[in-house]
Amino acid sequence: MTVIHAAQALIQGKWQRDVRLTLAGGRVGGVEIGAARQAGDAAHAIVLPAMPNLHSHAFQRGMAGLAERRHTSADTFWSWREVMYRFALAMTPAQVQAVAAQVYMEMVEAGFSRVGEFHYLHHDVNGKPYANIAEMASQLASAAEASGIGLTLLPVFYAHASFGAAPPAEGQRRFINSVESYARLLDGCCAAVKPLGTGVVGVAPHSLRAVTPDELTAVAKMAGGAPMHIHISEQTREVEECMAWSGQRPIEWLLDHAPVDSRWCLVHATHMTDEETTRMAKSGAVAGLCPITEANLGDGVFNAPAFIGAGGSYGIGSDSNVQIGVADELRLLEYSQRLLLQGRNVLAPPGGSTGRALYDGALKGGAAALGAGAAELAVGAAADIVTLDEKHAALAAAKTGDDILDAWIFAGGNSLVDCVWIAGRKVVAGGRHINRDGIARTYAAVMRELSAA
Repeated sequence: MTVIHAAQALIQGKWQRDVRLTLAGGRVGGVEIGAARQAGDAAHAIVLPAMPNLHSHAFQRGMAGLAERRHTSADTFWSWREVMYRFALAMTPAQVQAVAAQVYMEMVEAGFSRVGEFHYLHHDVNGKPYANIAEMASQLASAAEASGIGLTLLPVFYAHASFGAAPPAEGQRRFINSVESYARLLDGCCAAVKPLGTGVVGVAPHSLRAVTPDELTAVAKMAGGAPMHIHISEQTREVEECMAWSGQRPIEWLLDHAPVDSRWCLVHATHMTDEETTRMAKSGAVAGLCPITEANLGDGVFNAPAFIGAGGSYGIGSDSNVQIGVADELRLLEYSQRLLLQGRNVLAPPGGSTGRALYDGALKGGAAALGAGAAELAVGAAADIVTLDEKHAALAAAKTGDDILDAWIFAGGNSLVDCVWIAGRKVVAGGRHINRDGIARTYAAVMRELSAA
């Protein structure tokens, strides 16, 4: 049992002073407010619920910074994707484990507590399944165990290159499954995460261009009550091709043809009409926003004010993992709206803190999307906790409450994160992961191997 004494803590949506949190069995066993610190308590100034990361492609961390040279023609998401395919085709299972362990460690050091791994690198380099069809999933589970991060594994169903059941491209061969082989993969993923104890398995049709309507229906049935994630409406070309195929825009088509509800996470949802925005918000689906990757790839800007105004839920993810940070994703989410609308504090309620609005929204939506319970400091909740360094320069003028969140998100970043507990286990102390040296050393060796290939 561990007891943390917080000078101030965000408890179920309220800042409270002198809080004692008892951690037992991976959960919050007790919350005392207005309590004096006792001998043996771990003393911290600022305590918050840790943030879910609802969308990651872990293997892409290895190519961060390696796709920033302009092509001779226009450079877009689609040209970046060809670079990504070449990188994906080269990686062995052991290399995937090493890269995933590095990225998961970086997530935890940034204040993320659980990751939704949108996992589509399934097969051997020749496109054939491994003897264990979930071999790559097992490597991701191993990486999660090494880092301590909670894992919601989202095995991806990917069958086609584009709308209308176009045959898959050669560069997609490691991703491809039939409905029947996907069912076996799903069983293997469940077995892979079971030893983690807190693992969750959902389903993830890659996108409307990668599945047929019948395949989407079949995969959705496999989900049951588990999380259901899908890429959608990320690029204008995708919208145009969907219109040519169906006469409808992607989100319009999905809402008309699939049982979209609060189990679903629609990742990116960048290009929506006002009607689609309102309909998506009313469906209960979570918008999976990845502002850093969306900016890096030139995707566009999510229609956040209208979506939130219609009651929509959202969470944040790090997607390509080109850069990892809770504060960084939230800051760019707000800044993109400021640039688009030429205003300030766009996503805050009148008179309210922008940092607080962003943090609360991403906690709620991210937790809902990952299917592991609420992200909050309450009795019975997972003991996923982050503390901030009150001596950091960014907090010099931010002494209480929401000012702290504003300072962390808009004036600081990862360097403010002091300690992190996940499922009651302390995995970061003084801003440094307990297994950093070994994980980083292995990652560096793997990157040398990949760069030499």
